Amino acid sequence: MSPRSLTLLKNLARNSNASSSCIQTRSVTYMPRPGDGSPRAVTLIPGDGIGPLVTNAVEQVMEAMHAPIYFEKYDVHGEMSRVPAEVMESIRKNKVCLKGGLKTPVGGGVSSLNVQLRKELDLFASLVNCFNLPGLPTKHENVDIVVIRENTEGEYAGLEHEVVPGVVESLKRLEISFVIESFDFDVTRSLENTTRFVPGVLESVELRRCAHSVVESLKVITKFCSERIAKYAFEYAYLNNRKKVTAVHKANIMKLADGLFLESCREVAKKYPGITYNEIIVDNCCMQLVAKPEQFDVMVTPNLYGNLVANTAAGIAGGTGVMPGGNVGADHAVFEQGASAGNVGKDKIVRENKANPVALLLSSAMMLRHLQFPSFADRLETAVKRVISEGNCRTKDLGGQSTTQQVVDAVIANLE
Repeated sequence: MSPRSLTLLKNLARNSNASSSCIQTRSVTYMPRPGDGSPRAVTLIPGDGIGPLVTNAVEQVMEAMHAPIYFEKYDVHGEMSRVPAEVMESIRKNKVCLKGGLKTPVGGGVSSLNVQLRKELDLFASLVNCFNLPGLPTKHENVDIVVIRENTEGEYAGLEHEVVPGVVESLKRLEISFVIESFDFDVTRSLENTTRFVPGVLESVELRRCAHSVVESLKVITKFCSERIAKYAFEYAYLNNRKKVTAVHKANIMKLADGLFLESCREVAKKYPGITYNEIIVDNCCMQLVAKPEQFDVMVTPNLYGNLVANTAAGIAGGTGVMPGGNVGADHAVFEQGASAGNVGKDKIVRENKANPVALLLSSAMMLRHLQFPSFADRLETAVKRVISEGNCRTKDLGGQSTTQQVVDAVIANLE
């Protein structure tokens, strides 16, 4: 090769390297549809306890970002017998709601308004994202678990009454396609397990006698709801580049009820060959969570198990105060603190204004993505993670002494 050719090749290579170094690192731009920037109305329920503190934190940050949303605020409290009609109308109109915790009386009193919202809006999927935040020390690293829980049947319907003195009947189900008019059994029997079913609906009935009290617990699992939550879990994994879905169950004991749930998950799994599917018994699942949580990716569960699994995973990954979540159905979505969403905090935290707003701030980032405002969601999430990573501004549950307002000010200062 001639010296002239060699020189030309060297210059060509130099120019090529220079061009490569000038390539921008910004990702390909988000192209909105015409009108996507129009402000969206969001129903806001501050709730009880720390709820007003943390929802106000979200309001301040949204205002500082000039986010294209505005809130329709309603005063709702856990001791109310029902969610007011105008609140339900607002959520149905806006399609999206952000809420603080609503206190549910333990034992006697009114039924849970949290459950009522899920029932009336058919929010069939609860999603909680439990992950390590950079800079927040935890026992385990590389935790990034998404718990997807069936939200409309099973143990959380709260249908129960006293049949006769000393006999309590608990119907743990949500609306299904038939009505159980009577129970044909002798309450003097000492112990009997029976199962009644119609196609696609299984009821696990357990009758126990203890002294002079009898309690019947009825757990309903339907094919429709099981398939629906399984489809959502696999669709979520597919759309978010997740690699594995784990079904949590107790089918070794509740062979028909939880067996139907597993059957539904297996059928859906066949349609997603690129996603690994496995199953785990719920008690082993809890042990594995505290021992090796990094093995889990997406977890799909019936109602009660999901509540236990999500709170366990949240505690492992950094605490309920930093875990985002929400509830979604075909038409509506309600975003709230992910784990222990009904926890309204202690009175002392409220008096001292030291509630942790991080979980609801991250939940509102999820809400912004749901509303198709990805750049605002990215800015908010980045600012929150930066504050946590720096470690200068943390509430007591994260090892600091900062107030809610100090955390809010720090997040706003870190907005880009």
